Amino acid sequence: MVYKRKDNKGRNLRAGECQRKDGRYQFEYTDADGKQRYVYSWKLEPKDPSPKGKKSRLSLREMEVNILRELEEGRSWASGNVTVIELVKRYVLLKNGVRESTRAGYNTVINFLEKDSFGKRKINEIRLSDAKVWLVMLQNEQGKSYSTIHTIRGVLRPAFRMAVEDDIIRKNPFDFQLSTVIVNDSVTREAITHKQKREFLRFVKEDKHFSRYYDVIYILFFTGMRISEFCGLTAKDIDLKNKTVTINKQLHRTIDMRYIIEPPKSDAGKRVIPIRDDVCSCFQNLLKSMDKKVTPIISDKKGKSYSGFLCLDKNGMPMVALHWEKYFENICNKYNSIYVTKMPKVTPHVCRHTYCSHCASAGMNPKHLQYLMGHSEIGVTMNTYTHVEFESIQREVEALQNDVG
Repeated sequence: MVYKRKDNKGRNLRAGECQRKDGRYQFEYTDADGKQRYVYSWKLEPKDPSPKGKKSRLSLREMEVNILRELEEGRSWASGNVTVIELVKRYVLLKNGVRESTRAGYNTVINFLEKDSFGKRKINEIRLSDAKVWLVMLQNEQGKSYSTIHTIRGVLRPAFRMAVEDDIIRKNPFDFQLSTVIVNDSVTREAITHKQKREFLRFVKEDKHFSRYYDVIYILFFTGMRISEFCGLTAKDIDLKNKTVTINKQLHRTIDMRYIIEPPKSDAGKRVIPIRDDVCSCFQNLLKSMDKKVTPIISDKKGKSYSGFLCLDKNGMPMVALHWEKYFENICNKYNSIYVTKMPKVTPHVCRHTYCSHCASAGMNPKHLQYLMGHSEIGVTMNTYTHVEFESIQREVEALQNDVG
């Protein structure tokens, strides 16, 4: 007959369990490093009452379930016997303090991998060619865009790097140049010319419907602000007397319709920019139009409240990037339905590109331009956002014709 230990209530105790003289239950186990560990509880089962004067906590059996799960996960991780989706979830779990928009991006990738068969594959079985074939298939068979695949790979590569650093796998199968594997079909957001900018603004100003957006569009073209920075502006940020705008926050709206206030993309994004007289007039028009409106109060993560947002939607809430992207799209569509000479795609970010490029073409000091754009590195300003017009190059070459040495 097999002897089974019992507690003081006559219940059988499992392997590793015992009841101490003071009535507490104890569970002994060996951790992943081979060391003996012990946990204690005044309750064996979840429904057991806690002794009088003792804090209520997990029962011993609940602790055992958690311990065994952690041990199993530890053994699986150590052997690389985890799936891609489990790897990504582990990586995201360790990413504390990220922005709300970044967290949303992680969740989008997780949701995709949970539905895709690649997410169920074991990480210790994936080779470099497997990763490349899968990305090619995403583009050619599933029709995913380059930017979407870039985002997915942007999460998978550091997640697999984490596994390499933990000595779980030997090589990172996603450690390669993406453009060498799939076709970059993304549309480059080019700056528009001075002539196109003037024509776009003229059309907006004269259109009965879109003229209501003229002041904002003019501001975007002549300040280079990110659209999320503009949406985060409040009346207190506009100083018409000194002709400056203080940029110290962004406003976003999540997919579940929550409004999020965050700092700019980097510390360099916090800046006070000077504005021209014509831009002052546009801000003045916006401030006048909001005099009689009651704007909502939105708080950031630290509990600081903001109100006095410049532009509200039909529900009385602050407009966000999605509103303005749609307005720009509708303007371009209407313009191109009327005129033979088509307007290229213009978006709020194209306004930013255009501002930066035109300032560079006009000879602005690169460091000054870097400050105005809120870039942390000068390379971003000069290489990413400046698109030099051929006419500007032609004028400079012609100006050199008298310099014959």
